[in-house]
Amino acid sequence: SGTVVPDASPEIPEPHAHAYYRVEQKTIDVTRHSPSWVSTGGDMISTTQDLHTFISALNRGELLPAGLLAEMRTPRPTGIPKMGYGLGVFVLDTAGGTVITHNGAMVGSAALMYSTPDGSTTLTAALNCVDDPEMSIAGAFQNAQQRLVNEVFRTLPAD
Repeated sequence: SGTVVPDASPEIPEPHAHAYYRVEQKTIDVTRHSPSWVSTGGDMISTTQDLHTFISALNRGELLPAGLLAEMRTPRPTGIPKMGYGLGVFVLDTAGGTVITHNGAMVGSAALMYSTPDGSTTLTAALNCVDDPEMSIAGAFQNAQQRLVNEVFRTLPAD
């Protein structure tokens, strides 16, 4: 109920977080813009609750037949240590076990979505930040994200 497809509309349903970008030493709010420039990458705006509902239901087998779900979660090499790519999802090996994930981002904002294969443990988060082309925080962000995932999924229940 909290997910919309904006097409080329810059409108975002309330309540929502804001996204920021730095231009010429000024921080500007870039929340309202047409997401059509990223094609299907910007075609959905969702709440963390809807993301949680989706990834949990997907992994519990409520959305796809078992065979298709298994194929979807069969990892192919990505070149990224401990991470393979299935069909639309990434398969990540953590200290606590396997996690299914697919995150998304646009200028100044990102969404995180992680779940155990049985859907019993799920992490979703919305992030907003200031993008600055001259001052990349990508490394720090990736380290913080990895620490968060490790903390949430470090002691998964035994199968």
